[in-house]
Amino acid sequence: MPHSPIIVAIDGYSSCGKSTIAKALAKHAGYTYVDTGAMYRATALYAQRAGLTNDLLQIIPLLKNIQISFIQTPDGQHVTLNGEDVESHIRTLEVGELASQISTIKEVRAFLVAQQQAMGEKKGIVMDGRDIGTVVFPQAELKLFLTASPEVRAKRRFLELQAKGENPNLEEVLRATNERDYRDTHRAESPLRQAEDAIVVDNSEMTREEQMEHIINVFSEHCATI
Repeated sequence: MPHSPIIVAIDGYSSCGKSTIAKALAKHAGYTYVDTGAMYRATALYAQRAGLTNDLLQIIPLLKNIQISFIQTPDGQHVTLNGEDVESHIRTLEVGELASQISTIKEVRAFLVAQQQAMGEKKGIVMDGRDIGTVVFPQAELKLFLTASPEVRAKRRFLELQAKGENPNLEEVLRATNERDYRDTHRAESPLRQAEDAIVVDNSEMTREEQMEHIINVFSEHCATI
């Protein structure tokens, strides 16, 4: 007997594979996938293009000019910023660091959280980010918290940037990873933390296939109890 659609909230540290897992789980379940990190990255890209990197608070009155949506393309889901497909532009290390900074602004978080909550009204979604199970959807039926060691995550990010044709420095990527962890866990607005009822998945030693199998099993077992 098919289960009623639920909300799956996936939180965790950067470069833990949250988006990859969330996309795969959404496809498995026939759910909609929402990449909240891409929404913050798109907002950061807007700030970068507007020349606001030295004073990010200037973006507050401009938030009303930002429209973010998701589109399906032959190579997967992409994010659009005011109608422009900006998927390739938002995945750089620079925009990622800027997104981490801009996510500490209360007004930016309120602006994007409202959009994220509207997306989940009908349930049947998988959403990943930093505060999905604690702030956006504290009522989510299934909460997962992904983690891995900083060194493992930095190596993953290093290889990802290399695959995109960039020439990263591993020490620099590790430094950026540690700095981002600190910002994410110490910011005043919605810091990254594990929800009390979240299931923790440490994938430091797991292959992508192993963690996907594990999470699909967790999802199936959870839905069987509903």
